Amino acid sequence: MKLLIDECLSIALVDMAISAGHPESAHVTRRGMTGWKDHQLMAAIIDNDWTLVTRNSDDFRPKSGSASQAPCYVGQALHAGLICLNLPAGSGRADQRAYFEAALARIGNPGDLVNQILEVDPDPSNPGRVVLRIYDFPEL
Repeated sequence: MKLLIDECLSIALVDMAISAGHPESAHVTRRGMTGWKDHQLMAAIIDNDWTLVTRNSDDFRPKSGSASQAPCYVGQALHAGLICLNLPAGSGRADQRAYFEAALARIGNPGDLVNQILEVDPDPSNPGRVVLRIYDFPEL
């Protein structure tokens, strides 16, 4: 599984992915994609079979009923998956690491999220904990 860490997340997550058994993982910044428009990034993700890890999930997975026309996973018949770290506002690098660690544990190694999205959300009933949800996307 090749994980591409979005520029909105710490470069340190790449080392976590590699240590978890995903040696082809990379960061947008290290791939020279910093500042790319969503449609450019989406094309590279699909063409290279990347599983994107982002905290800007609505940029790539607009909510139901959204008017967003941004290039995203909507309409992609086949994709390597999306991991959304839905961190609360004001979250720091330690929070990013904790959310990503939970995601890595859930997908395992070698892992496979083909046509799926993994969302990591804060647990509203248990502060400091997360809730993980995997679902097909596009929904069948």
